[in-house]
Amino acid sequence: MIGDGRPIRRVERAAGTEVDPAAWWAKIPAMAAILEHGLNLPAGVTFLVGENGSGKSTLVEALAAAHGLNPEGGSRDARHSSRVTESPLGDLLKVVRTPGRQVNSYFLRAETMHGLYTYLENLPRAIDTDLHDRSHGEGFLELLDRKFRGYGFYLMDEPEAPLSFTSTLGLLVRLEALRDKGAQVVIATHSPLLTALPGATILELGPHGIRRATWDELEIVAHWRRFLDHPDAYLRALR
Repeated sequence: MIGDGRPIRRVERAAGTEVDPAAWWAKIPAMAAILEHGLNLPAGVTFLVGENGSGKSTLVEALAAAHGLNPEGGSRDARHSSRVTESPLGDLLKVVRTPGRQVNSYFLRAETMHGLYTYLENLPRAIDTDLHDRSHGEGFLELLDRKFRGYGFYLMDEPEAPLSFTSTLGLLVRLEALRDKGAQVVIATHSPLLTALPGATILELGPHGIRRATWDELEIVAHWRRFLDHPDAYLRALR
């Protein structure tokens, strides 16, 4: 069950690092808040939510880099890259870890899965050679089952992108099982379905910086409710 032995306790700006205040990523309120105050990471599952441009993906990529993971997805040992688009925030952060236990870690980033699959199948003595033969969603869930194992620190960026409604429910079940094994998972998402996971922490990023929120308070939940009740009204307003 969940305890306070979470793998990562906090991220904060490393001493002696310099920040260009004019850089695009440094002007995002949530990133500025982390550089100034740091961020405590709860045990269990944490969702990062917010509008496009609020810094969700920037933060989860920075957490991956600060922890030593490949920012395009994979483990600490993964060596693959397409085109570097990540901010340098991960190089400016230090991770405050819980000592005494070996930590499994992995990062799944929906938009770079093709490159990760190709890298994995070309490894010497490769075992993950079948992922390109599956649908995007099937491959994503299969790789999650193989790499997200028990106690550890795991990251995902918009995992709902390749998943159907039913598959997203399957991801919820997997997240609950991981949490029960002591895993710490941080997920950037737009999904009102994922963020409904009971007991999860929700961090809302926006002009205010970063704040905790409940599922009922989320704008994405309110928007989806209104849209599903009256889709014609939304479409009329867009014409």
